Amino acid sequence: MSLPLPNRYADPRPADLSSHDFMRLIEAFGLTGAWRWDFLTGRQIWSSGLYRLLGLPESDPASYERLLGLVHPADRDMIEDVAQILHAGILGSHTVRLIRPDGTARTVVSRGEVFFSPDGRPVAATGVLLDVTDRERLAEMHRLEQQRRASLARQAQIFMYTEPSLPLTEYGPDFLALVGLRREEVRANWLTPFVPEEWPRWRDALPRLAAAGRPFSITPTLRLAAGGAAPFRMMMVPLRDGAPDPVCWTAVITPLEGEAPPLRDISPRQVEAAIEGCHLRAARGLLDWTLNDLARASGVSLSTVRRLEEDSEGAASRSRPHVLAALRGAGIVFTLVEGGTVAVARAEGDVTLPGIRSG
Repeated sequence: MSLPLPNRYADPRPADLSSHDFMRLIEAFGLTGAWRWDFLTGRQIWSSGLYRLLGLPESDPASYERLLGLVHPADRDMIEDVAQILHAGILGSHTVRLIRPDGTARTVVSRGEVFFSPDGRPVAATGVLLDVTDRERLAEMHRLEQQRRASLARQAQIFMYTEPSLPLTEYGPDFLALVGLRREEVRANWLTPFVPEEWPRWRDALPRLAAAGRPFSITPTLRLAAGGAAPFRMMMVPLRDGAPDPVCWTAVITPLEGEAPPLRDISPRQVEAAIEGCHLRAARGLLDWTLNDLARASGVSLSTVRRLEEDSEGAASRSRPHVLAALRGAGIVFTLVEGGTVAVARAEGDVTLPGIRSG
């Protein structure tokens, strides 16, 4: 005789999970926290995860001013102040740095929303902070690696690429500038960087050498965008990651002998088009300028500078050249490096515009 199942197994549907339970599970990772502010009562609430993210004890009272006080001074103008939230109902999305009471720094993404009454008055606001420090550090490491590779390419004509298989087809812009080709042309025919008379040789040799799965090198003569040709060495190294077959190949390309041929210069227009809001913020951070400082130096409004840094205005904005000119006038250098990445640096011996503090 079969017995009835206990009640806890009788209903296969999952138990109800409240939004509070969801938030508790998510905040257990220590990477996010939420806050709420009721304007009518003045009551402010922080989640436990937000206290942990900010490095504060839960005995501290929840306060938007306290949260603002933890934002890095160079980023503080990006965050809406109390008056903008209470009276204008403005609360945007930003990526800023926080300085915890113990001195540690974290990078967070802030997202918020203001709620309005039927007559249009702001009555409450809520927000969430997400810790993206590791993501930003990885992005910085990637940027530095790109800069290192670009420096090797430009100063010594040394190129490094990794691809899942051979032959190579996904060269970077520096190498493509050297041989005067577009990536689509190389994808259509991987032999196009080589002088045509060597195509039969490398068409047969490279697949055979790659099939052995061992490091090897070839010495093709590359066609040059500036005219003529030059011999290069391509060292191919298989990476296995514990697998018997290569999971990818890394190629190191160097001049075979003599001085490296020059690359075509990247046009200023290419650099201008690649500059985004994050690069403007980085430049301002290098100068230790606030949004107001940049607005005064460039002669544009504070709200325009904010929109440019948030990419709310397109590259065709008439104010954009004035902002870029002000940053360059203060010693900022924008450079386009491998992969289309914009490097932002402060030149030695830079100048400080009158009325603007220099860090």
